[in-house]
Amino acid sequence: MTIYENILTDRGSKYAVSGGPCDSAQAAKAFVKALCRKKKFAKATHNTWGLILPDGTPLKNDDGEAGAGMVILRMLEREGRQGEIVVVTRWFGGTHLGGDRFRRVQDAVRYYFDAG
Repeated sequence: MTIYENILTDRGSKYAVSGGPCDSAQAAKAFVKALCRKKKFAKATHNTWGLILPDGTPLKNDDGEAGAGMVILRMLEREGRQGEIVVVTRWFGGTHLGGDRFRRVQDAVRYYFDAG
């Protein structure tokens, strides 16, 4: 599991991105559960994620951040990445970001791709 914390801040909201190998829906749930063992991540407002299984099946979870999982999935598809989960974590800062929240999710996923 690779975790990059405090990579972005926008109007008080803070972001982190995590990822690693993942080959099933059960492994995805286990990955997020392991991430949330860190108290900081368990208290996050959203832990959204996307994954394309090795057989090409897309999986996602918005965790209350409607549409964010699909943004992650599209980026994984463009990069041709399968068998790798990417989790974007947001701590809400008190100001709604509107459509900018999707840009921040893209920025976080791009950060993960570039750093790895």
